Amino acid sequence: MRMKPQVHNLTTMVLIRKLSRFLQVETNAVLRCSGATQWIFAPLVGNMQKLHSSSVASQTVQPKTGILMLNMGGPRSSSEVHDFLSRLFQDRDIIQLPMQKYLGAWIAKRRTPDIIKKYNEIGGGSPIFKWTDLQGKLMCEKLDKLRPESAPHRHYVAFRYARPLTDEALTSMESDGVEHCIAFSQYPQYCCSTTGSSMNAIHAHYAAKKEPTNMRWSVIDRWCTNPHLVRCFAENIRSELEKFPEDKRKEVFILFSAHSVPMKQIDKGDPYPSEIGATVQLVMKELDFCNPFRLVWQSKVGPLPWLSPSTESTIEGLVKRGKKNLLLVPIAFTNDHIETLHELDIEYARDLGTKVGAEKIRRCPSPNDHPLFIEALVDEVTRHLETGHKCSEQFLNNCPICDHASCYNAKKWFRHITQKFN
Repeated sequence: MRMKPQVHNLTTMVLIRKLSRFLQVETNAVLRCSGATQWIFAPLVGNMQKLHSSSVASQTVQPKTGILMLNMGGPRSSSEVHDFLSRLFQDRDIIQLPMQKYLGAWIAKRRTPDIIKKYNEIGGGSPIFKWTDLQGKLMCEKLDKLRPESAPHRHYVAFRYARPLTDEALTSMESDGVEHCIAFSQYPQYCCSTTGSSMNAIHAHYAAKKEPTNMRWSVIDRWCTNPHLVRCFAENIRSELEKFPEDKRKEVFILFSAHSVPMKQIDKGDPYPSEIGATVQLVMKELDFCNPFRLVWQSKVGPLPWLSPSTESTIEGLVKRGKKNLLLVPIAFTNDHIETLHELDIEYARDLGTKVGAEKIRRCPSPNDHPLFIEALVDEVTRHLETGHKCSEQFLNNCPICDHASCYNAKKWFRHITQKFN
């Protein structure tokens, strides 16, 4: 005699459906099973209910320490490209234009179709959110075990030009009741256009609200010499060098490629190129200076002078001189995105390499979810918490010839807010 299944609530029904999909059987088959068989499914459903309840509980526990992961971000689909570009070209921290609001909007509209094509060539959107979110989860899992006194830890992705935007992340943190916010730049090397812009956005958020933050604040603004980060880059380079023919391996020319910035910005005292150089030097020391190398600059926009030599012209010059095996290392990026997956992989390694007659051009993956990179994130936050560090004087002081009121006001705000709860 068949027993009629008793489904007491919607949650149980949903769990049975999930279980059915997992076991690759029809939901109705589970519900129609005999009494002798139902006792097999009952414990499984019960366990799924416990897991479901645990997952919900973990999301409702008030986080004690919130880690604000600051990055530029990227559009996750073609429909987000225009808004992403509009925000980017209207940000005076990253590019200064006459009549910025209007000219920036015009440039964004004009460039959107071409950028959509590029995103379509790498899968339809940017993977920055995927990687940043995963990095944050892995980091917080480790921090909860290592630092129970500051747990629970929760990460909040805060992008400058794509969702979730900085404003949205800060609103979530305040709503969740976070006690201590660590503004953690995901750019290891400080630059006014990247970390500086994100910090300015935090200040602008609270200046517009005219309401005080309820959180204690501290800042990790740069970490370009972190030993785990250095070892992560070195390990990726070793792995890629192994993919070149053995008789060519020692000849491979390593090009550390970083996003370029206008010389006008560097002339004001931006420390970016020196911090990139510090990372490069430590990575090559870790590799025992095994191969020739150079630091080069990519992604130049517009006619004004930018940091050089460019990645493109360096590839052309090296191949002309007989250096036809090259390894590109994105030294300033912590996630693969359009500037690695398209610019380096397609435009340079594939298209330019074919054009100039290179034998082989490979590209190191960005750190992404490499275990050593997660260790670097955990190490930075752990030391930050253990030392009670609030904010570096290096960050709180403006560039020597800076004339941006937004930078001055943001640094003044951070100096106050990081000391407020002392």
